[in-house]
This record gives sequence, structure tokens and C-alpha cells, in this order.
Amino acid sequence: MDSKFKVDNSFWDIFPEASISVLTIKGIDNKDQSAVITRTQELLNSSAIKSEKHLTEDTFSSNAIIQDWRQAFTKFKKKKGARSSIEALLKRVSQGQKFNSINPLVDIYNSISLEYGVPCGGEDLNKISDIMHLGTANGGEAFRPLGSDKDDPALPGEVIYYDNEGAICRSFNWREAQRTMLTENTTDAIMVIEAINEEQQIISEQSHTRIKIPYSKYIRHRGAN
Repeated sequence: MDSKFKVDNSFWDIFPEASISVLTIKGIDNKDQSAVITRTQELLNSSAIKSEKHLTEDTFSSNAIIQDWRQAFTKFKKKKGARSSIEALLKRVSQGQKFNSINPLVDIYNSISLEYGVPCGGEDLNKISDIMHLGTANGGEAFRPLGSDKDDPALPGEVIYYDNEGAICRSFNWREAQRTMLTENTTDAIMVIEAINEEQQIISEQSHTRIKIPYSKYIRHRGAN
């Protein structure tokens, strides 16, 4: 496990069969150069097509990935409407929505999430205070989600990523904090891939190996020509 990341016992108590894969990337250039964005947009488009293999049922909620994660979300306290990040992505695919580029790092982890059907997320390593934990909230941990100017603190018992300053992501990767989000100025990042059962662990291991390829292929290291 990465030295900047720790999974608390409170998480394992709820999800003893879970697996959290971690990848740290340092010294990168995440600025959205037009050539890079063109390639990562193509990667997103291709992954969205590949993701259709996860949607084999006529009813969206009947698909295995959706059922697995909805069941997982019944095991801890959460806000009404909270769903796994992979459900949100696959919902867009099922509705025929397109994916627009955000920045190279985000594009790549979204593409891996779509292709393999696993929740992925990433944070700016330099914005994390000391160590990022995955565990359950005491309640009241500060959290300002993307696109909001108001604090929306974590609930007691909610599964969260957190550090010394508050929550980083709520309900696994359902909502992300502005404070640690990946931006074009990010140079060091920590990426996570989530699995909550044995079958997902196998897929998670495959995606962890696969995710390293796009980063080396599409994202430049600082100072590189």
C-alpha cells in the first residue's frame, strides 16, 4: 500500500472482501495540450463503446455491476441519492450521452473505469494533508464538493476518503472535494481503483495494470520535450 494512503480497520469491518488498488504518479504535466486532449478524448470515446458490455440487461438497475454497488451502499450511512461513481458513468452510457474531456488525468481514469466497469478516482497528492485515509466518518468532517460554495460535511458512519483537513471523497468516490481535485496544475497524483468482492478484485487487478499504459503514453513528465 502507498505510504500516502491507508485503509482504516473501520472500512475492513464493513467490506472484508474489498480491494483498493493504488497508483502514485509524480512529476507529470497535466495541462490540456491540444494533441494530448485529442488522444484522451479518443480514449474516452473508445472506452464508452467498450463499456456497453457491462450493460447486458434491459433494465439498467438489473445489471450486475449496478446491483453489486447498490448493495454495497446499503451497508453505510449516506446522503439520499448517493451512488457509486461507476453507476453514474454507465448511466450516461445507457442514455447515449457523450463524454467530454476534462483534463488528461481525469480522462484516463474515467476511460479505465468505463472499460473495466470499476470505480476509479484520483486526487492531487500535493493538496492532501499528511496521509489520505479510507474509512468511516465520525460525522462533521469538512467537505466542499465540486461546483459548490457551501460546506456539506460527512455523515457519521459514511464511507469516506479523508485527511487531516476533512473529507476528500464521500460515499467512496460518489462526490469529490474541490480542495484535492485534479487540475491542469497537478504534478503529483494518487489514483485509486475500488472493488468490493472477489470477482471485482480480479477485474481491478487487470485495470490497475492497464491504467499504467495510458499514463505513460498520453501524459508527459515535466521538463520532457
